[in-house]
Amino acid sequence: MATTPIPVQQGGQAMSSMPAPATDPFQYFRNEMERMFDRFSRGFTLPAFRMGSSIGASVPVADVTEDDKSFKIAVELPGISEKDVEVMLSDDLLTIRGEKKQAEERKEEGYYLAERSYGMFERSFVVPPSVDSSKISANVTNGVLSVVLPKIPEAAPKKIEVKAAA
Repeated sequence: MATTPIPVQQGGQAMSSMPAPATDPFQYFRNEMERMFDRFSRGFTLPAFRMGSSIGASVPVADVTEDDKSFKIAVELPGISEKDVEVMLSDDLLTIRGEKKQAEERKEEGYYLAERSYGMFERSFVVPPSVDSSKISANVTNGVLSVVLPKIPEAAPKKIEVKAAA
């Protein structure tokens, strides 16, 4: 099983990442089902992060779009820099993980509530076979991680002209 790190860029500088362990497809399916039930129970209103029930990590919110040339994944990572996130491709599973760190620790009298989230986050996506895995790119801009998965040129849809029979 091959694991390929994908450099995450900000300001034109690439970040190195460490290989990730293999992900259990049954655990992935279970996590997706739990997220679906979480969305249903919350009325489909979600913050940028929500708790994953089985791995103890937050699950960032994402948008996935497709056009003729590529798939694009936009993941909300407020307060996260490119140094705190890694994007890994292992076989056909793209995993985004990292850690949001607390900038300072407060030990003041009268401090009663902390609503900002800190800790690990992780999200995985199945990559279709039509993606050119050697050309995947990722960058962080204004708290949004953008991952572009270019399609293999032959996989791009081709319009076929329909002619009247003679």
